[in-house]
Amino acid sequence: MSANQLAMGGTYNIPLEMNIFKVQQGDESLRNKIIESYQPFIKKVVSKVCNRFIDQTMDEFSIGLVAFNEAINQYQKGQGSKFLTFADMVIRRRIIDFIRKESRQVRNIYLDQAKQDDENGMEESYVEQQAAIDFYEEKCRIDERKEQIISYRQLLLEYGITFDVLSKHCPKHADARENAKISAKKLVEHKELVLFLKKKRQLPIKDLLQFVSCSRKTIERNRKYIIALALIYIGGFSALKSYIEPESELVH
Repeated sequence: MSANQLAMGGTYNIPLEMNIFKVQQGDESLRNKIIESYQPFIKKVVSKVCNRFIDQTMDEFSIGLVAFNEAINQYQKGQGSKFLTFADMVIRRRIIDFIRKESRQVRNIYLDQAKQDDENGMEESYVEQQAAIDFYEEKCRIDERKEQIISYRQLLLEYGITFDVLSKHCPKHADARENAKISAKKLVEHKELVLFLKKKRQLPIKDLLQFVSCSRKTIERNRKYIIALALIYIGGFSALKSYIEPESELVH
C-alpha cells in the first residue's frame, strides 16, 4: 500500500487523520503500516533540515522516525493543521535539537523553511504551519510544567510539606503573599541561607531577618509557604517561576 493509498484509507477513502486517531485508540498494526509507508516523507523532511541527503542508516533518520511516531501520539483534533503539517514540524524540531542549534533559532529556521515549502506548492498553508508550531510549543510547555510539578511535589515532601498543607498555609492577603515571595527570593540570593535550609530542612529565620523588613512573627507565620517558594528557585523549576516572582520590592 502506498503512502497516498494509506493516507486516504485505501478503498475506504478514510483521511489520514482518521487513521491516526485509530492508532491512538490502540491499533498498533496500523501504526506500523503508517510509519513504514511514510518513511520517504520522513527522509525528505530530515534531508531538508540537514541540507544533505539522509539515508535510513543514519542517526538523523532514526530520530526522524521517533519524531514521526511522537507526532502520531500527540496529534489532536482542532489544532489548526493537518497531520502531515504537524508531523513535519515535530520532525524538524527534533532534528534541529539533535544538531544542537540554539533554541532561539529553532522557530526562525522552521518558518523560513515552511515559507519556502509553501512557495513551492505545499498543500497546507503557511498559517496552518504556524498554528501547528504554536500548538506544539504550547503542548511542550504544558508537558514540562507537569513534569516539574511532579518533581516539585517530591522535593516538598523532603521538607514535610504537601500540596494540601501548602494550600492551607498560603497567605490570604495579596500583600502577605508578596512579602513571602520577596523573602523567598532574598533567601536564595544568599548561599549560607540556602545551605542552612538544605541541611536543617528549616527556614533560617534569624539570618533571613537581616535581609527583609517584615517582622519575625510574619516570617514564622508564613514559614512553610516561604520554604515552598524558595524551593522553586532552588530546584530550578523554571516553568513554575511565574508563580513566585515578586511584583515589587515593597515589604511592610
